[in-house]
Amino acid sequence: MTEIHPSQRVAMLADAQNLYHTAQSLYSRNIDYASLLEKGVAGRDLTRAIAYVVRADSPDEESFFEALVDIGFEPKIKEIKTFGDGSKKADWDVGMSLDAVTLANHVDTVVLCTGDGDFSRLCSHLRHEGVRVEVMAFEESTAEELIEATDTFINLSERQDTFLL
Repeated sequence: MTEIHPSQRVAMLADAQNLYHTAQSLYSRNIDYASLLEKGVAGRDLTRAIAYVVRADSPDEESFFEALVDIGFEPKIKEIKTFGDGSKKADWDVGMSLDAVTLANHVDTVVLCTGDGDFSRLCSHLRHEGVRVEVMAFEESTAEELIEATDTFINLSERQDTFLL
């Protein structure tokens, strides 16, 4: 697949819920989104950076959403749904996939920040369309099929001081 070069157009799509829960469960730390964006773009031309977040009515979430904007991410916010049995659900798999497919004609590389194996088929599709696909996630919680479906896998666990706060 395409090599990395400075004039490459890059889109970064970050699954904030996946990253947050993994960083918390593995290290009891938070993600450094500024470093994630900087290292993911790697000196190339950023076309768009989107962070997919869920509104959970926690006290600090509005300041988190504002911080994402200041860093350079466009937050896409989904309200959490509560069902009759009390269970809750909110995920962005379809939204992220649609955005990636839509952006594919406008970028050379898509950087997915998630370990969710549901995105392996998306990676295969994007690569078939000639788009370079990079995944940034914690290897311990990343599906093997996702790692195999990418051009490059960046293991956030190997650089905790860079990617975690």
